[in-house]
Amino acid sequence: MRQNRRGRKITGKFITLEGIDGAGKSTHLAWLAERLRTLGREVIVTREPGGTPLGEKLRQLILGEAMHAETEALLIFAARREHLDKVILPALRQGVWVVSDRFTDASFAYQCGGRGLPEAKLQVLEQWVQQGFQPDLTLLFDLPVEIGRQRLLSSRAEAGGGQGLDRFEQERETFFRGVRQTYLKRAQQFSQRIRVIDSGRGLQEIHAELENIIRSI
Repeated sequence: MRQNRRGRKITGKFITLEGIDGAGKSTHLAWLAERLRTLGREVIVTREPGGTPLGEKLRQLILGEAMHAETEALLIFAARREHLDKVILPALRQGVWVVSDRFTDASFAYQCGGRGLPEAKLQVLEQWVQQGFQPDLTLLFDLPVEIGRQRLLSSRAEAGGGQGLDRFEQERETFFRGVRQTYLKRAQQFSQRIRVIDSGRGLQEIHAELENIIRSI
C-alpha cells in the first residue's frame, strides 16, 4: 500500500493521460472515467495545469501570457503543488480514483522537449513538489505531429472558430516534434508505468485496449 508525502496511506489509484495536442486525450478521458465508474470505482476527473481555484488562475496565465520558459515551469509546478495538496492526495486517501488530463510527464515533454529546458532543473522541482509520488498508470496517446495538428485545427473549425488556439497550440511543428520525442523517451524510461496507445486507430479499437489495461490494475 502506498503512502503520500506525509506518510498517510493511499488506497485510490491515480491515472494520468498524456499526449501532444490533438492526440484525443479529452475524448478518451471522458470514456475512461465513465468506464471506471461502471466497474464500481468512485472517480474524480481533473486537469493540469489547473484542478484547483488557484491552479485555474495560474492556467490562464500559463496558456495566455508570454513568459520566460523557466517562469512557465515554475508556475506549472506551483499549480501542481496545490493540485496535489487540495485534490489528488486527499481523494486517493479516501479510496477515490483520480483521472487527470496531464501531470508531470507533460512538464518534461513541453518544457524540456519543447522549450529546451535542462531536465535536471525539472527533476529538482519534481522531487521538491512530489517527493517520489508518481501516477499508478500513465496512458500516452501517441500519433504523428502532423496528424495531431490537423485534428486540432479541424476541431476548432467544427466549433465555429469561437475558441482560439492557446499559447502552446500556436507553436510550430518543430516544437511538437520535440514534445513527442520526449514523451516516447519517457515511455521507454518508465515502461512499467507509461503505456503507449496508438491514437491513430478508431475509437472502438482504442477503447478495447484501454479496457484491458484498466482491468489489469
